[in-house]
Amino acid sequence: MFTGIIEEVGTIKSISRGRVSSRLTISGNVIFDDLKIGDSVSVSGVCLTAAEISGGTFTADVMHETLDRSLLGTLNAGSAVNLERAVKIGGRLGGHIVSGHIDGTGTIKDITKDDNAVLFSVAADKKLLRYIAEKGSVAIDGISLTVTSVTDAAFSVSVIPHTAENTTLVSKKPGGTVNIETDCIAKYVEKLLAPADNGENSKITREFLTRYGF
Repeated sequence: MFTGIIEEVGTIKSISRGRVSSRLTISGNVIFDDLKIGDSVSVSGVCLTAAEISGGTFTADVMHETLDRSLLGTLNAGSAVNLERAVKIGGRLGGHIVSGHIDGTGTIKDITKDDNAVLFSVAADKKLLRYIAEKGSVAIDGISLTVTSVTDAAFSVSVIPHTAENTTLVSKKPGGTVNIETDCIAKYVEKLLAPADNGENSKITREFLTRYGF
């Protein structure tokens, strides 16, 4: 589990590609303070497991499903990636709950300056946009961001200077692809509200949620 508060920008040192999988070796500095084999690391929003650690690099295996859902398969040696270690229980949850399980990708439509902020407009499939709400949270390339607006074809986020300068967002251009992870709560609520396999309606209804303060 992650917070979406990026610790540093790392670099892909090498990629070993299989038929439908790959093995990445990634370098960094900050995250190696206490990184151990078996630990989870968010790599531009994708939760990967450190299988090998050597000096300032770690190696992780990327399976077919992850390559299909994210932009990791399009990266090359030398590509910059956002890095975050898994959150520690008892620490500050500065962003929002991020699982590192990418729902899909989006395309940057526009990047515009708004005084000290930068507005990013991202086009995405309707099946992702249904889980994205104005003033809700979304993770773009693993970065915890607040949604400023949503249409039937895209959503926008406002990025403060610190985030823009200390993540891979500073290098993004219109037309670029980003990983998207929507708020996990929305997906579970939708699942619970759906009819059960036995044909019975769910006991969790809109009225039930309203009655108990949701």
